[in-house]
Amino acid sequence: MESRININVSATDYEATSKAIISTLSNIEQMVHGENDFVVTDSEFAFGWHFYVVCVNRSLVKRLSDQLGSDFEKVKGKTLEHKFLNWLDQKVTQKNVKVKLAIKEEMESSKYGVF
Repeated sequence: MESRININVSATDYEATSKAIISTLSNIEQMVHGENDFVVTDSEFAFGWHFYVVCVNRSLVKRLSDQLGSDFEKVKGKTLEHKFLNWLDQKVTQKNVKVKLAIKEEMESSKYGVF
């Protein structure tokens, strides 16, 4: 089983944000010759927001960071996961959609409370 980065997504428009995220991740797959390296779950709607999870294979992110080299290293974040999260947020925001991204495991930690 391949290691994955699980990203919680919060958005007011599931269709637009999921299309923007899928498009961005598909472009990454083409760039690094990947295939079936991510999954986007169905959304759950509550309080006017859609909540869903994007699971990305860590190997895809590693190949992206290797290909982008110093450009990827310049992205804010201490770990590969945080750099990717910030990079993805930047790319999706350029598509004029409003979205909040967070690493799933961190949201489930005591830092944010128990869910």
